[in-house]
Amino acid sequence: QVQLVESGGGSVQAGGSLRLSCAASGRTFSSYAMGWFRQAPGKEREFVARIIWSTTRTYYADSVKGRFTISGDNARNTVYLQMNSLKPEDTAVYYCAVSINAGQYDHWGQGTQVTVSS
Repeated sequence: QVQLVESGGGSVQAGGSLRLSCAASGRTFSSYAMGWFRQAPGKEREFVARIIWSTTRTYYADSVKGRFTISGDNARNTVYLQMNSLKPEDTAVYYCAVSINAGQYDHWGQGTQVTVSS
C-alpha cells in the first residue's frame, strides 16, 4: 500500500508564501510523475502542477504559473510546492498525487489546507 502525506499548509496573508511537502511511504515503487491538485469550497478539484521524473519537466496551471514552483526527489518519492505571491483565490485544500504510469494518478494524499486572507 502506498501512502502520501502532505504537510506545510496554513494561513497566510495575501502576498505571502508557503511551502508544501508530500512524502510517499509504504511499498517500494517507482513513479512516472507526482503532482499537486487543489479543491476550493464548492468547486471541483483542479490541477495545479506536476513534475515528470524522467525528464524533470514541470507543468503548471495558468493560474499559478510564475508564482508556484514544483520540485522533488524521485528516489525518495517526495515532492514540494513552493507557493509565492499567494492570493485569496489560492485558498483551497491541496492534495498531492502520484502517477505510477502515465495517464492517471494512482494514489492521493489526505490534503492540507491553505488559507490566504486579503
